[in-house]
Amino acid sequence: MKKIKVKKGTILQRKGDINTKVYYVEKGLLRSYTIDEKGKEHIYMFGPESWLVTDNCDSKDPCQLFIDAIENTTINVASKKEVLKQDPDLNPILRRLNKMQNRIVMLMSSSAKERYEHFIKTYPNITQRVPLKMIASYLGITPEALSRVRNELSKKK
Repeated sequence: MKKIKVKKGTILQRKGDINTKVYYVEKGLLRSYTIDEKGKEHIYMFGPESWLVTDNCDSKDPCQLFIDAIENTTINVASKKEVLKQDPDLNPILRRLNKMQNRIVMLMSSSAKERYEHFIKTYPNITQRVPLKMIASYLGITPEALSRVRNELSKKK
């Protein structure tokens, strides 16, 4: 790992970048966040001392998160490739973390309609197999809101 010092306000990663870095916070504070289409900021996590901060996107996909320093910060930086060379068993764990990160970011910044459309794409065969109240719970909305979304989408077909 390479030790670097970054000043408060330094952006280490932008949404849309191809992320290859893992940041270990030695001293200071990082944050990762996204900004939705309306310009609203949604903080995914803070990274204080001894925390690892990274965007868990696949190396071929654009990142979903910005990462910046909210204090003058000393970090150790390594590439994901280096980390995975040292411990290849981390790869399936990072893939699962990627899926969880995607879900959390979606719940924070997507509309109910967008969440439902994503659900249908992710689980095309499940909608007929589980009660709508379970789907609503998964999406973080009420069954009534899900009913409105489904009605809206059915009128567009």
